[in-house]
Amino acid sequence: MAPTGTLANSARGRTESRLQMHLKGVRLGGRGWEGSWATGSLQLGAASRAAGGRGLGELRAAAAAGGGRSLPPSPRARAENVSVPLLRLPPSHSASGGEGTQPRNMGSRLLCLAWLLALDVCLSLAYEETPWCSPMKVKHGNAYCRTPQGEYYKNVLGTRCDIRCQKGYELNGPQQLICQSNKRWSGKVLCKQIRCPTLSMPTNGGFKCIDGAYFNSRCEYYCSPGYQLKGDRTVTCMDNKVWSGRPASCVDMEPPRIQCPSVKEKTAEPNKLTARVFWETPEGRDTADGILTDVILKGPSPGSHFSEGDHKIQYTVYDRAENKGTCKFLVKVRVRRCGKLNAPENGYIKCSGDGDNYGATCEFSCIGGYELQGSPARVCQYNLGWSGTEPTCTPMNINVAVRTAAALLDQFYEKRRLLIISTPTAANFFYRLQLGMLQPEQCGLDLRHVTVIELVGVFPAQLGRIGVKMLPPALALQLRLLLRIPHYNFNVVVMDKHGMDKERYPFPATPAQLFALIDTFPLRKEEMKLQAETGQSCT
Repeated sequence: MAPTGTLANSARGRTESRLQMHLKGVRLGGRGWEGSWATGSLQLGAASRAAGGRGLGELRAAAAAGGGRSLPPSPRARAENVSVPLLRLPPSHSASGGEGTQPRNMGSRLLCLAWLLALDVCLSLAYEETPWCSPMKVKHGNAYCRTPQGEYYKNVLGTRCDIRCQKGYELNGPQQLICQSNKRWSGKVLCKQIRCPTLSMPTNGGFKCIDGAYFNSRCEYYCSPGYQLKGDRTVTCMDNKVWSGRPASCVDMEPPRIQCPSVKEKTAEPNKLTARVFWETPEGRDTADGILTDVILKGPSPGSHFSEGDHKIQYTVYDRAENKGTCKFLVKVRVRRCGKLNAPENGYIKCSGDGDNYGATCEFSCIGGYELQGSPARVCQYNLGWSGTEPTCTPMNINVAVRTAAALLDQFYEKRRLLIISTPTAANFFYRLQLGMLQPEQCGLDLRHVTVIELVGVFPAQLGRIGVKMLPPALALQLRLLLRIPHYNFNVVVMDKHGMDKERYPFPATPAQLFALIDTFPLRKEEMKLQAETGQSCT
């Protein structure tokens, strides 16, 4: 046991050098030695494998064959069971002289080597689990450390510490430090007390602070006699390096004086919605030193055009102490109005100006198929009344007593579109189906200025109809011949306001198909715009 005591008390550097000497001088597994030694075993950690090399691996194999006794494992080595042999002299060899001398010497050297290896591993384990860097302490702050494998000490090699400063302090340095192999932390940190910028001294006053400009310090403003404090009297340095409250100032107490004119009223001129108003700019006077720094106008300036209604005009004056005086007055503009006119039923209205102001003119027109009765234009007069008479739109008076089909069609030119339905008999299925689909869509037809003409029967027993008016048989025949409509087949013809044949259907057309076609006509686009402005729809 003497070698054990000696190695336990030696320095780590000396142990490593001796270990290297033994590794060079001892060859395990030589002739006559392999498997001839009874061995014990010692539980070691991962560091012993790094130090033992190839010789330690062979010793481990010998230990497994011998089945000797073991030393208690350390806490770290308990997780990785690795064996290192403890060698004893075999009983079959002589203690001295002859052939037994060399094995005893070799056995002593092997025994010493095993203990050297075991001690080196123990020192390595102690080296990993013991404090390495200096203890982490942060003045006015805290360090939250975590070790690589949950070691007890919070300053072992590889430890990482997050630094947090106390309230009122700010971190100067990295937020995280690492314990390095040179036994130093990776940086230096300092928690500095937060400081707000120096307060500005108010004119004609000052301030007093309990702790300068540091965090949580309170400062109180004061003013010289004759001046009044404007702003917060007390401010506090906050943790965001900003003073709470508003900056204070000391001003004189009496504001300047200013006198505004009385109410200004004016009526807009004919066919206008604005009026131009003038007034004298008021002057201010300071009661202290008589000096005004600014005169500010809020609202339009004199000579501006004012729209209808009440307009508030305000003047504000300031003295050198930033006292202010104000005055206000109203500008009232009136527009004479006659009241809104409405478009006649089945017609349109288009007005100038605002539609009912003095001098405005409104013009009236009717949709296709209707004729205007009354005044085509009316003017809003000074007495708030409209000129002329109220217009109305009455249905077209279609003359069916004309002698030719061309004369009949001329009555619809630029006024109405035509939907001509031709059938050989009134009992025709397509004819009855077509009328059944169009009957509930009369509003959509009127909105698109469509007149339906029915041609029923064949010559000589044929007739025509436009609404409730019947066409003579001869006129119905001329219409079929002029438009080249077959006598013996069902047919639908769509014509625009200029008398152009736009589409033909040999079978019933749905209202959706007809409306989609008509809405593509050029004149229809302008009609849709006017109808949208006047709110005309079928909903």
